[in-house]
Amino acid sequence: MLRMALALVLTLALASFAQAQEKPADIDRSSTGGAQTLEDILNRQAGQKVDDAFRRDAVGSADNAAGIAAQLGTLGGVSDPEMWRALRYGSADLKVSTGGEVATVVMQDGGMTWLEFRRGPLRTYGGWLLLGTLAALAVFYLLRGKVRTDAPNTGRLVVRFKAIERFGHWLLAGSFILLGVTGLAVLFGRVVLAPALGKDVNATLLVWSKLIHNNVAWAFILGLVMVFVMWVANNIPSRLDLVWFRQFGGIIGNAHPPAKKFNAGQKIIFWSVILFGTSIALTGVSLLFPFEMPLFAKSFSVLNATGLPQLVGLGELPAVLAPQEEMQLAQVWHTLLAFVLMAIILAHIYIGSVGMEGAYDAMGSGEVDEAWAEQHHSLWLEEVLESQSSDTKSGTAAE
Repeated sequence: MLRMALALVLTLALASFAQAQEKPADIDRSSTGGAQTLEDILNRQAGQKVDDAFRRDAVGSADNAAGIAAQLGTLGGVSDPEMWRALRYGSADLKVSTGGEVATVVMQDGGMTWLEFRRGPLRTYGGWLLLGTLAALAVFYLLRGKVRTDAPNTGRLVVRFKAIERFGHWLLAGSFILLGVTGLAVLFGRVVLAPALGKDVNATLLVWSKLIHNNVAWAFILGLVMVFVMWVANNIPSRLDLVWFRQFGGIIGNAHPPAKKFNAGQKIIFWSVILFGTSIALTGVSLLFPFEMPLFAKSFSVLNATGLPQLVGLGELPAVLAPQEEMQLAQVWHTLLAFVLMAIILAHIYIGSVGMEGAYDAMGSGEVDEAWAEQHHSLWLEEVLESQSSDTKSGTAAE
């Protein structure tokens, strides 16, 4: 099920990327004998997609070899340029004595595509997503202000989250913040930290960032499992969530929609953390143990079987990937989802701190005032008070 969800999201992401590129026009290469033309060069410089089949497929063939007694017959059917093209595009038949499949990749044409995407669109759009989220939250705060509790506090407290729940939450939250900060340092260190602080300082920061990132990842995975086990039963969507959405969760306007332990907004946060966090964790483990846990070739096979890539015009996705391609796709996917989840968590932090009065107490002390609970989680408060009343009656009867 998780792989199918990952495959669906991956298809949508690939579809949006494909739509941004123009379909390569057919180019007459008869004048160059099938080789690269000026149009190919200009299209590549303009950032347009270029059909490189004229080069990719020109790797020679034994059927074209001259007879053994003929001139150049001892060279076989592959010239030096054709051999290097086969190496570049991964179609050469190589055998190595050590290093396994990874060592058979002498050069990888897609490596530059990954590098350009990482230091171009990935940094640019990811950075603007986070800055835009912060700006939007600041504007919203200026316009809306803090969500106040309408009724005065009663002085009667109810337990919102037990100690084990708060431990799981803060383990997950603290580790995610560390992972986010160190991940951003690694991605932006060369273009932000090095010019500002110097290369030596940047190098030291990145060494420690790598160590922290690779080890804190296990705390994040543990927190993710704890949060899922403890709260999944309370985060199943229900019709009550539609009421919460219709009334904008009480954040916009004066309505206070009824909610159980978690409202619809919190359920969105929960499932975003679980689904994105799990995918981030899987690709992270894949990166921690390079070439041992390939994920994308199998996912592409699942996608191809569903027909989704063909439906959106991508054709069949490559079901055979070089080990280096697996790592590059894992790194890109890991970072993309991390950016999205960081933006979501920024909104979550806002509501849980300056955005709503009394919200932090739920995860701080674990207790909230009945007035706050009545306004934001009225149905949950009724269940708690009913349970307390039943316990009191049982205790009285036992005496």
